[in-house]
Amino acid sequence: MSVRDLLDQDIPQVHALLVAHGWSHRLGTLSQFEALVAASQCNLVALHGDEVVGYARAMTDGLSNGYLSMLVVATAFRGQGLGRALVQQTLAKAPAATWVLRAGRPGASEFFARMGFAPSAIAMERTRST
Repeated sequence: MSVRDLLDQDIPQVHALLVAHGWSHRLGTLSQFEALVAASQCNLVALHGDEVVGYARAMTDGLSNGYLSMLVVATAFRGQGLGRALVQQTLAKAPAATWVLRAGRPGASEFFARMGFAPSAIAMERTRST
């Protein structure tokens, strides 16, 4: 298994992976997902052979701030270090930045705590209307 930057030809597989794991409400159509990818400075995939089995998407200014927006690993491949590898390579894109994320899915808080993230006492959010 390996982790690398997303290639254009990976986009349909990534979209299918995300839909299969409960992210369809955040993606829209394939063309809308392509727009999300294009607006993000970091898009990584985890591969098992030629199959995309994990994905991470993030935005960062590269210096001060970063936001890890999506992290998904196919159920059959969880617990093998792919999520950790995706996060580590994402954070390496801006190692001096303060990184933030939303950890609302079951088990996410515990996973990210093991990677050095902690609940914030200063973060605020304004949620989208849809």
